[in-house]
Amino acid sequence: MMKRLIPTFNRILVKKVIQPAKTESGILLPEKSSQLNSGRVVAVGPGSRDKDGKLIPVSVKEGDTVLLPEYGGTQVKLGENEYHLFRDEDVLGTLHED
Repeated sequence: MMKRLIPTFNRILVKKVIQPAKTESGILLPEKSSQLNSGRVVAVGPGSRDKDGKLIPVSVKEGDTVLLPEYGGTQVKLGENEYHLFRDEDVLGTLHED
């Protein structure tokens, strides 16, 4: 059984963040509320190569929270967990708490 997936080239493995359906006090949130399509980076590939053969590293690292496109990526199921593979250039940005 697979325990870990290491992406190749410039791909990243992301576990999507599921937004809560209700607040901590029990108030139900509407489905149409502004939710970001985000995820936590679980693993990254080494990067891709340019035309001269130089390595171009991936722009994110494990543990980063990233903003993802609404569509795209490849769904991967490992055990009971569901992940998505994206190319580095498909990531829209990183999210930081201030």
